[in-house]
Formats: sequence, structure tokens, C-alpha cells
Amino acid sequence: MKWIKRIVLGLVGLLGFFVLTLAGFIIFDALFGQSSTDFTNVTYSVAEGTELHGYLAKPEGEGPFPAVLMIHEWWGLNEGIIVLADALADEGYIVLAADAYRGNLTSQIPRAIWLRLTTPEEQVFGDLDVALDYLMTLPEADAERTATMGFCFGGEHSLQLGLRQSERLAMTIMYYGAVETNPELLRPLVDNQPILGIFAEEDQSIFVEDVIEFEAALDSLNIVNQISIYPGVGHAFITEDNFNQPGIAGDAWQEAIQFLEDNL
Repeated sequence: MKWIKRIVLGLVGLLGFFVLTLAGFIIFDALFGQSSTDFTNVTYSVAEGTELHGYLAKPEGEGPFPAVLMIHEWWGLNEGIIVLADALADEGYIVLAADAYRGNLTSQIPRAIWLRLTTPEEQVFGDLDVALDYLMTLPEADAERTATMGFCFGGEHSLQLGLRQSERLAMTIMYYGAVETNPELLRPLVDNQPILGIFAEEDQSIFVEDVIEFEAALDSLNIVNQISIYPGVGHAFITEDNFNQPGIAGDAWQEAIQFLEDNL
């Protein structure tokens, strides 16, 4: 029995070491990593006065322009999202890339998971609602032609924002975000708010079966939708390095551009 006890104690020790190392890694990244404020250029405030940050990209000209609220992946508002916001502005849209993590930013998976799990969902909802208010009140933005677009974490919240603010938004775009398959919860979208969903065939977090069920739920309510599942790629297949290149990522980006042009 002694050898069993030694093995158990050894495993417990290894687990403790792993947990402490992981915690130290997350703390170090939080203390010495970048902040999203390194990339933002506008501020706005929630009701209690907390200052929020975002990156505003404007087309050339005076406007008013159709507007897009862009929501980042689980890393936080990083340089990659800035590149995509600028690219969308080049297409003629005024874009606000909103920070849903209040300055927190990482490039490491352990802290990304930590941020995803520990950032209160209601806080994210409230911050994105305020970001939408800010965008829609800009003189250069056409409040009647406003959409939301998000990636991964942001894809899920793009859908949720569309459901919360369906009367104000003209359309919703989500890239490989968590879907909703209950038709009753999708009902707010019925009043002329088309939705584009772009997903990956080999995604190991957003499964194709759920995407198909999501599409069926939208169809059951006669909600205008365009759901695309791109073959041979996995989660988060669009990046700032490939969105404008020939291939699947470029096709998926252009699909959103065309959908915006057709509906916004």
C-alpha cells in the first residue's frame, strides 16, 4: 500500500506544481503583457462612469456611412482586429472595434481561457450595448444602417447583441461563434434583420451539427440567413494575414463584404 500512497502523493504534487505554474504564467502575462489601450483611439463610458476603449476606423469622406460594430476574439482587442477594422473602413463603413475585456489582452491560450471564463457575461453585454450607443450617435454614422460583426468569442456576442438590440440593428454577422438552436430565443431576429454565419467544417468547438440545427431554427422562423460552412479548415481560420489573400479565408471575408453590400 505504501507504493500506492507514494504514487498518489506524487501525482498530487505534480498537479499542484502544474496549477501553480499556470497561475504564475497567467499573473505574469497580466502584469507585463500588452493592454488593448495600446491599440485604441476613442473612449466612452458606462453609466457608473467606467471608461471604456475602442478603435474607430473611418472611410474617406464626410458620410454618413453605414456602421459596423466589430467584436474581437477571446484574446481581446488586438492588432489583428485593428487590421480588419481598417480593411472594412476601406470598403466604405465606419467601424468601431469595441473592447469587451476592459483593457485586458493576451496572446497566450491559458490567459485567454481565464479571461473568457472570468469576465462577467453581463458586464460584456453592458459594455457592448454602450459601444453600440456610442457608434450610432456619431455624426458620421448612419444609425439606420448599422450592423454587428464578431469573431469566435465576438461571433457569439455579435449574435447575442443582435438578439438584444434587434430593433436597432439592420443585420448581424458572426464568424465561428457559439450558436443558438432554440427557435424561441431567436425570435427577436424575425423583423427584417438578416444574419450571416460563417463556420468551419473542422471546428472542434463549434460543431457542424449545431450549425445545421442553428440554420434550421432560423429557417423555421423565416429569418433571412446565409449560413456557410467552409471545408477543410478549423476554428478561427481568418486572420489579419490571410483575409485579403486568395483562398478560403479570403473567400470568407469577401462573403461578408458582399453580404454587407447586399443588405446594408
